[in-house]
Amino acid sequence: MGAAGNSPCASCKLLRRRCAKDCIFAPYFPSDDPQKFAIVHKVFGASNISKMLQELPVNKRADAVSSLAYEANARMRDPVYGCVGAISYLQNQVSRLQMQLALAQAEILCIQMQSQDHHPANLLPMSPPIHDQLVAADDEKSFLNLSHYLNNFESHKCNSDISQEGVFLWTGQYL
Repeated sequence: MGAAGNSPCASCKLLRRRCAKDCIFAPYFPSDDPQKFAIVHKVFGASNISKMLQELPVNKRADAVSSLAYEANARMRDPVYGCVGAISYLQNQVSRLQMQLALAQAEILCIQMQSQDHHPANLLPMSPPIHDQLVAADDEKSFLNLSHYLNNFESHKCNSDISQEGVFLWTGQYL
């Protein structure tokens, strides 16, 4: 019988079959969590899960079941992309945050350079704040906004230390 000894595992219960002592599903799909097997079964099928588990060494099966459960849950939420959709979303979010960081670093550098200049006649007003410079960080225009923002510094005598190499160090991309 299942892991508890008297109750069939979640897979055998769902498939309505007798749970054998050597059931390959019992250690990974206990009877107290039937939803886990139901979702994995719906996405991958019991036969495929069984084949995958049999091909793996025993010490790697728990990790495989965990990965299958994660992917199955992601596929239920997003049938087309699955967990790749979540990964892509997070990568885009990281890119947007790196862009905002580069803009903030550029503005800090400009402020530092202006404060080093002791001649008030040479100081020109700074361009609008960073959040006014950002249009839509979700698209590729955001990198063009950084280029535009940095180019605006030329008229304010703040471009001497802001090179393409420096922007590359901040963002990983050249202007």
